[in-house]
Amino acid sequence: MWWFQQGLSFLPVALVVWSAASFVFSYITAIVLHHVDPLVPYISDTGTIPPERCLFGIMLNVSTFLGMATMYVRYKQVSALSPEEPKILRLNKLGLMLGWMSCFGLCIIANFQKCILYYIHVLGACLTFGVGSIYMLVQTILSYLMQPELHSKDIFWARLAVFLWSCSSILSMFVSSVVLYSGLYGQNLVQKLHWDPQERGYAPHIISTISEWSLAFSFLSFFLTYIRDFQKISLQAVASLQGQTLHESPGSLRAEEQVLLIAGSI
Repeated sequence: MWWFQQGLSFLPVALVVWSAASFVFSYITAIVLHHVDPLVPYISDTGTIPPERCLFGIMLNVSTFLGMATMYVRYKQVSALSPEEPKILRLNKLGLMLGWMSCFGLCIIANFQKCILYYIHVLGACLTFGVGSIYMLVQTILSYLMQPELHSKDIFWARLAVFLWSCSSILSMFVSSVVLYSGLYGQNLVQKLHWDPQERGYAPHIISTISEWSLAFSFLSFFLTYIRDFQKISLQAVASLQGQTLHESPGSLRAEEQVLLIAGSI
């Protein structure tokens, strides 16, 4: 059995590989069609003009589903490992809520392009990266609280390092974007897809775009730390018959007649 076939480790692997591919494929398409500059454009700029916009949108929608599934499995795993720790359980529920909010933001990014509906796109980015960073913090705290009995110290330090990487990327992107869009370098820069290295504002632009790519890959790196944990977990789906036919009411069948219908691992 290969390492990615153990337990549910294929989930974070699929999330990381698919999301990275959505960035790379849309970037390559936009470059080949000369829709953006080759040197580090905004990720959102590579998904603004058809056909790369269509590719970018559908692939990120799949990433949203994979992210929600991965976060749910993580939630169930922590719940099973610490069933009698109220502090950990509360943080775990908070983490799931924050994670799904971040996934919803990713869905907004995929379907509302920057050059068309800018403020909605920014809202999606804030949910994805802002709330997503808080999700990373919660999971890092959980890793700290569960060591050394349930978590190794190496995993905690790895997640802490990736979280700090994410925070530094957010800070760098925020500062450079504020400078770039302050009005000192012209108007309607949101619509600008091509930049000349000699023009004013190029330096904060390139810092902002590099920070965005760094931020995206810091998020993907965080989910890579789930792989070893997910190798040790599987989920079971269990259903019980509440009636002999599909048109009977649930109360028409006695409790002792309930039959286990499905019990399989996924």
